[in-house]
Amino acid sequence: MANHLSGSLAERTFQYQSSLPPLPVPSLESSLSKYLEAVRPFASEKEFKVTVDIVRKFQEGVGKELHQKLLQRAKTKRNWLEEWWLDAAYLESRVPSQLNVNFAGPAPYLEHCWPPAEGTQLQRASVNTWHTLQYWNLIRTERMAPQKAGKTVLDMDQFRMLFCTCKVPGVKKDTIRNYFKTESEGPCPSHVVVMCRGRLFTFDALCDGEIITPPEILRQLRYVKERCEAEPEGDGVSTLTTEERTRWAKAREHLINIDPHNETILETVQSSLFIISLDETKPYSTPDNYTNLTVEALTGNPTIRWGDKSYNSIMFSDGTCGSICDHAPYDAMVLVSMCWYIDQQLRATEGKWKGSDAIRSMPLPEELVFTVDETISSCINQAKQRYLESTRDLQVICYAFTAFGKAAIKQRKLHPDTFVQLAMQLSYYKIHKKPGSCYETAMTRKFFHGRTETMRPCTQEAVDWCKAMMDPATDTNVKRKAMLQAFNKHNKLMAEAQEAKGFDRHLLGLYLIAREEGRPTPELFMDPIYSRSGGGGNFTLSSSLVGYTTVLGAVAPMVHHGYGFFYRIRDYRIVISISAWNSCHETDAVTLFNNFSSSMHEMLHLATTSQL
Repeated sequence: MANHLSGSLAERTFQYQSSLPPLPVPSLESSLSKYLEAVRPFASEKEFKVTVDIVRKFQEGVGKELHQKLLQRAKTKRNWLEEWWLDAAYLESRVPSQLNVNFAGPAPYLEHCWPPAEGTQLQRASVNTWHTLQYWNLIRTERMAPQKAGKTVLDMDQFRMLFCTCKVPGVKKDTIRNYFKTESEGPCPSHVVVMCRGRLFTFDALCDGEIITPPEILRQLRYVKERCEAEPEGDGVSTLTTEERTRWAKAREHLINIDPHNETILETVQSSLFIISLDETKPYSTPDNYTNLTVEALTGNPTIRWGDKSYNSIMFSDGTCGSICDHAPYDAMVLVSMCWYIDQQLRATEGKWKGSDAIRSMPLPEELVFTVDETISSCINQAKQRYLESTRDLQVICYAFTAFGKAAIKQRKLHPDTFVQLAMQLSYYKIHKKPGSCYETAMTRKFFHGRTETMRPCTQEAVDWCKAMMDPATDTNVKRKAMLQAFNKHNKLMAEAQEAKGFDRHLLGLYLIAREEGRPTPELFMDPIYSRSGGGGNFTLSSSLVGYTTVLGAVAPMVHHGYGFFYRIRDYRIVISISAWNSCHETDAVTLFNNFSSSMHEMLHLATTSQL
């Protein structure tokens, strides 16, 4: 993911967009046979027979028709899934998105040049903001190298969504407003919004067409902070972004009806590059325990972040950083790429600004003051109460597993990601004495506007291996053989999913065609085994490899009795964030982590004895 900057001969960020292959549609037969294989561990013999029958009928009847219509759609669109996915996965959902959909996480800078330290907040925020602006400029001037998997070019479209992007609530469905333009496309907004103590301020990040320097940014931030500390707190209108979507949409309409100037402010926030949140908490964290930072980033003060914004950069008062982002416009790898870039820049400069300290004359930040009436005030208060209640219910931990990492796993010729996935499943099995329906994100960026496919790690092979591990009578060689079979199966399914040969998105497409045509929901989707195995967003374990860098985040679990499980893999450690709901007494994030640690050791031992 290195960013190679050089002259005009360098590849431009978006130069391959027009030549990426369209997203393919798998054959109906292959998707349905994969589906049957995936649901097998969740059905009794009797139930499975019923499901096989339902699938056969679907394949010969309504499924066949729907598949033909899907093929027609795919002929006219380079990505048949894109709009559907955005709508079904994000925009039509009515649940509050700040807690349930957004991803958030700690920045890794405390591991080197920026350990927690009093009195560093603004100075660090100005340097962090400057590097973020440099990254915006790289994308805007298309000087960021296109990413590749080996030699295969990956779709870069999501990088257009990192800056100047905001979700806007609708009564029935939200929309995404994207104001970003590359240099060759035309002017792009260049203002940032700073939030502090329930108030909003804005200033331009350019002066005479150049990005302003850290000392200049510092002056702007200091002005905001000093004013906020000397004056009463603001109304905290941004709290409304934490609401159930229809409620927020109606409150927003009311806000605009009170005063047209309110709409201008909303437009300023929506089009801004990103939000700088000045947070007064000190979520002390260390390289081995990022819990406080992760919790604060995901569930912190709602009056100083705009939940619908694609990037809120949070600066805490102890000089540590985090972020919270809307998941609708892009997947986490975009933010990971930027934070990894900033991490490397900060390491190289020891987190200091080595340029000029001169400060040019430029306008001070302008406060954005909403006109608020009693209705809105009461909406804000209710939103705050609901938000505090729901955030109290979310349990989030973020710990480092430090016994070993990628190096030891690769030395045993095993895939590190699969290793973690199987350890996660074994841990779940130990606690719950049954397989958990799992979702792992597979990336489909080899295709035009590709985002993700579901990879289902809970294979029959994985379950057979978990059973063998739990049975004291099973011989070590049998356990090892079962483990290797589980590895091979997982690797095969992951490779297929990345080639868009999974089945979940395909089934979603068939379901949506039936819905669009006003047909009754096909029986396949009504089968209890469909949701029990995770279908329709019912996965008990929702997981993702965030990458092999220093950047990690967390998301709430998909279901009430489930877990979110996110991790990053380094040579000698694996850092994991786990989320669960406190109100579900069967789940506990710490217990899952402890079982995960012991499972990792057991697996390494199995893999090691195999070489004797």
